[in-house]
Amino acid sequence: MPEERTRDRMLIEAGLALAAELDLDAVLQRIVELSVDLTDARYGALGVLTEDGRNIERFITEGISDEIRAAIGPPPVGHGILGLLITERRPMRITDIERDPRAQGFPPNHPPMHSFLGAPVLARGKVFGNLYLAEKRGGEPFSEDDEAALIVLATQAGVAIENARLYAETQRAQVELRRLEVLDERERIAKELHDGVIQSLFAVGMGLQGTAALAHDDDLSHRIESAVEEIDRAIRDLRNYIFGLRPGILADRQLDQALKELGREFERKTEVLTIVAVDAGVAAELASRAADMVQLTREALSNVGRHAQATSCRVTLRRAPGGAELEIDDDGTGFDAGSPRAGMGLDNLEDRVRGMGGSLTIQSVSGEGTTLRAFLPL
Repeated sequence: MPEERTRDRMLIEAGLALAAELDLDAVLQRIVELSVDLTDARYGALGVLTEDGRNIERFITEGISDEIRAAIGPPPVGHGILGLLITERRPMRITDIERDPRAQGFPPNHPPMHSFLGAPVLARGKVFGNLYLAEKRGGEPFSEDDEAALIVLATQAGVAIENARLYAETQRAQVELRRLEVLDERERIAKELHDGVIQSLFAVGMGLQGTAALAHDDDLSHRIESAVEEIDRAIRDLRNYIFGLRPGILADRQLDQALKELGREFERKTEVLTIVAVDAGVAAELASRAADMVQLTREALSNVGRHAQATSCRVTLRRAPGGAELEIDDDGTGFDAGSPRAGMGLDNLEDRVRGMGGSLTIQSVSGEGTTLRAFLPL
């Protein structure tokens, strides 16, 4: 029992340690180090797979010196036992890999290895790579408890890898925005949200996830997992908001091009057929309010994606008497204007249009879709 409590504590600490790392290379090396410590293995490795998931493109090790790696030669690409783990995509525990008929032997200068434990690491819903552990200290084979602990760590590792990837994407976006000299107050807020609030939520979620995996009460585990899912949703919403704050979509495009890009992005994410028709002359006259126009359209499309259950949507920017009219029309379920649902996200849209000196009208009938029209003076 004391040993079990020690391993439980190690898993929770491992989750927190991975949550603290933001550099992908550092995360990958830390995963291997933690897996070795957790299972008391002499050797550990993480084989990062190619995009098609068929071969190993990177092989990160622990317990093997640089000199021995150089003497062994090129890293494995995914044959024998390592290849079997790639194809079967499930945890694997072997008492002696040298005697296993599926093994293809070791290259010259490779240290002897007998006991083996492996598990896949999932990120973005697909196998990112596989953890390989060999030669448990003391000479005994890896146990069921070792396998269970490695599965928990592999789950934590997948979340950490995804977080590091998203952080790297944010960093690259910030570098590009600085190059374009458009890093403004919105970017400062976005960075604070990502580096502060999101990282705190992520650390809490990782800790809860590790606790849920170790809980012996099914009801408690389910409740903890539900809380983790809510945290994940909050993180996704915050990230969507952060990317919405970025005016980078306008950095090298006119408003008409930006609106068309929004339409393509929305269609790609939601599979809702989206048609964008823009009067280029009107878009040019609204250039000084382009960032507000893009955010207004983004929020309106977000409402369609979340609530409308639509199959098609049309975004139109045209000239109207005395000004311009932005119309977002969908063929979704619509809603009763008198129902509580009518207020979902619509107050924010109305406030944004009013802040631009315009007015907003919404027409919707339950079961017959919704039409939003924003009038903006020119």
